[in-house]
Amino acid sequence: MKPKKTEQDVASKAQAQVTQGSGAQVKARFTTKLQTIVGAIAVASAGLFFSQVYGEATASAVDKSSVTATTGAPLAPTREQSIVTRQMAMYMDTQHYLNMPLDASVSQRVLEMYLDNLDGDHALFLASDIDEFRKKYATTLGASMKKGDLTPAFAIQKRFTERLKDYYQYSLDQLDQPQNLKRTDSLNIDREKAPYFNSTKEQRAYWQQQLVSELISLTISQEEETAKQAALKADPKLAAGQDLSPPSELNPVDTLKKRFKRKLQQIDRIKSDRVLEGLLNAALATYDPHSLYFAPVEAMEMNRQTTLQLEGIGVSIRPERGNDDYTRVETLVDGGPASKSGLVKPGDRIVGVAQDGQPMVDVVGWPSSEIVGLIRGKRGTKVLLKLQAKDAAARTITLTRDVIQEEDSGVQDRVVNVQRDGKTYKMGVLDIPSFYLNYKARRDGKNYRSVSEDTQKALIDLNSKKVDGLVVDLRGDPGGSLEEVANMIGLFIKQGPVVQIRDRNGAITAYRDDDGGAELYKGPMIVLVNLASASASEIFAAAIQDYDRGLVVGSTTTGKGTAQVQLDNLAYGLATLTQRKFYRVSGGSTQNKGVVPDIPFVSIYDEDLGERKAKNPLKWDTIPTAPFIPEDNLKPLVPQLTVASKARQEADPQYVYLSKIKEISKAHKDQKVLSLDLDARRKEVDAIEVQTLAAENERRSKTGLVPYPNWQTYQISLDAQAEARAKISEGKRPPLPEEEAFITESANILLDQVKAKQAK
Repeated sequence: MKPKKTEQDVASKAQAQVTQGSGAQVKARFTTKLQTIVGAIAVASAGLFFSQVYGEATASAVDKSSVTATTGAPLAPTREQSIVTRQMAMYMDTQHYLNMPLDASVSQRVLEMYLDNLDGDHALFLASDIDEFRKKYATTLGASMKKGDLTPAFAIQKRFTERLKDYYQYSLDQLDQPQNLKRTDSLNIDREKAPYFNSTKEQRAYWQQQLVSELISLTISQEEETAKQAALKADPKLAAGQDLSPPSELNPVDTLKKRFKRKLQQIDRIKSDRVLEGLLNAALATYDPHSLYFAPVEAMEMNRQTTLQLEGIGVSIRPERGNDDYTRVETLVDGGPASKSGLVKPGDRIVGVAQDGQPMVDVVGWPSSEIVGLIRGKRGTKVLLKLQAKDAAARTITLTRDVIQEEDSGVQDRVVNVQRDGKTYKMGVLDIPSFYLNYKARRDGKNYRSVSEDTQKALIDLNSKKVDGLVVDLRGDPGGSLEEVANMIGLFIKQGPVVQIRDRNGAITAYRDDDGGAELYKGPMIVLVNLASASASEIFAAAIQDYDRGLVVGSTTTGKGTAQVQLDNLAYGLATLTQRKFYRVSGGSTQNKGVVPDIPFVSIYDEDLGERKAKNPLKWDTIPTAPFIPEDNLKPLVPQLTVASKARQEADPQYVYLSKIKEISKAHKDQKVLSLDLDARRKEVDAIEVQTLAAENERRSKTGLVPYPNWQTYQISLDAQAEARAKISEGKRPPLPEEEAFITESANILLDQVKAKQAK
C-alpha cells in the first residue's frame, strides 16, 4: 500500500487527525467492563459514586507553574496563557467548519457554557452572581478573548472558588450538629435546567439536603462494607489471595469531614491552567463537541493516546485500597525508567514528589490525578520520588524521564475456534484500540508506529494461519488519524474511494485506495462496533459496509462525523479544531447518526454517551455518492443471519445476563429525585441488589459455576477480580466472559455467512 497524501493544517501544518470523540473519550478509552455497570447499578439509588483513578505518570514538557503547589497567591494568567487565548479566539473566529464569527451573540453562548461547566447543577452560584456576570461579560467575552484578556474568566473563577469554599465550610459546620436521616422530603438530582437560587437561605437548604443524602449513601455503603468484611473473616478464601483491606473505619460523619477538608485543600492547589482550559473548552464547545483545548499536562496525555508513545518514568498509579490517603504504584512499564532502575516496586506508596533541585512536596491525601501532574515531565529531566513500601521506612530515589513505547497497547491479533457440525473453524480476531500514528516522529525522520503498519503485520500473521474468516474488533475504539484509517481500508478493498471530506468552504475531496486492486486480506470479514466506536472507527465500518465487503455487527456507533486538525504550534498546550466533515462513499454522513449495524447486539452503554446527546453537535446531512464498485452481495443474507444470531443470543447466558443488567440500569436511569429517608433508600438499594444478584446467579448456573449465596460474596468476588486484573498491564488482561461473548457471536455470524455463500 502506498501512503495517502498527508493533509496539512492551514496554520501549523500539523497532521490532520480524526480526533477521538468527546473530551472524556480523548482522555480515556472506553472499556466494556461489566463490573463497572453492576457496581453503578448496585449503588445508584444510594447516590454513591465510587471509582478508582488510574493515572499514567508520564508526559512531556510542562510549565513549572503547572506542577508546583500554589502558595495562596491569587490565580493570575501567564503571558503564554494570554497569547494562546488570542490564538484560539482567532481560530474559532475564522477557521472553524461552521464559519461562525466569535461575535457578541456567540460570546453570550460562550459565557453560558462556561458558567454551566463550572456549576452544572446551578447550586453554587447565586442568581445575583449570574446576573452580574451576564451584565459584565455576556456580549464582550469573545472580544476579550481576541485580545488575550483572561480577566473575565479569572474573575468568575474567583467567585466560583469562594462559593465552593462556602459550600464545603457550611457542610463541615453542619456535620458538627446531629443530622436527621429519616426525613420526608427528597433531593432533586436533576437541576441542569433549574433556576439558580435567589438567596443564600434557599441555597443552603439545598446544600443541607445534599449533605443528608451523602450521609445516607455513606451509611448504606459502610453497612455493606461491614457485611463484606464479616463474610471475609468467616471465609478468607473468598479473597482469592488478594488484599481486600477494608476502608478506614471512620463513621459517615467523620468520613465526610475528612473528604470535605481534603476538597478545601485541593481548591488551594488549583492552577491557572484549569481556568484557561475551562474558558477555552467552553468557547470551543459552543461550536461543537470535538474542538478541544489541552493545557500542557493534558496535552501529553492526548499525545500518548494518539501516538502510543509517552515521556515519563513508566508507572501506573492508583489510590490504595482501604486507605485513600495514599496513592501507590500499581504496574511498571517494561523498559521504562522505573522498571530499569530496580528501585520501584508495585505496591510502593508515593508519599512525596520533587522536581530536580526543588523542595519535596508531601502528596499524602492528594488525588492520583494531581500526583501524576507532579511526576510528568520532559525527557531527560529528573524527578525525585519519596516511596514507602509496606511496613518499611520511606526512601527517596531519583529517576530520569525518558521516552516509552507502549508495546502492549497497539493492534493485537489472535485466533478463536468455532465448533460446528463436528468441524473446527479458525476465525481471526483483529483488535484495533485506536487509529494511532506518531506523525511527529515520522515528520522528524525517526522510527514511528502506525496502526496501518501494525495491522499489515497482524494480517500477514493471520493469513499464515489460514483463518476461515476475520473479525475486526473496533469496540471502544475512539478514532485517530484520518490518513491511517484510509490506509487501513485499502488493506481490505480492491480500490476506489474510501471516505469523502467536505471542508468549511463546501469543497469535497475523496481519500482513495489506488493500489491497482491489491488486497492484503481477501477473505470473509465482519466489523464489530459499539456506541464507544467513534470517528475513524466509523469511517472504517462505513466503508466496509458500503462496499459490501463485510457485515457490521454490534450496536450503533457514536456518530462523530467531523474531522479535526491538531494545532500543535500554539504558544501553550495544543488544541483540536473542527474544520471538516467526513462522509461515506455512499454520500451519507456518519455525523450524529453513526453507523447502524447490519445485525444488532445488546448495547451495554448509556445512550447519553453518543453524539446524539452531546451539546451543539453538527447536523446529519448528505452529499453526492462517490463512484465505487461493491465487492460482494451480502445484504440479501442479513435477514437469515439475523434470525440465527438472535436465537443464539437468546440462548447464550452471557447475552441474557447483559440484557437483564441493561434492563435494571434503564429502570433506574431516569430517576430525578432521591429519598432522604435512610430506610427508603435501603429498600431501593436492596431491590437493585436482589435483581442484579439474580441475573448473575442465573448466568453462573447456566455456565456451570456455583451461584453466589448472597450479595456480599458476589461483591467480594468482583473486588478480588478487579484487584487481580489491576496488576496486569491493560494489553495483557484476558477478556472477561461477557466481553468475549461479542467475539464468539461475531465469529458464529461469520461462519453462517460463509456457509450461506457456499450453499448458493
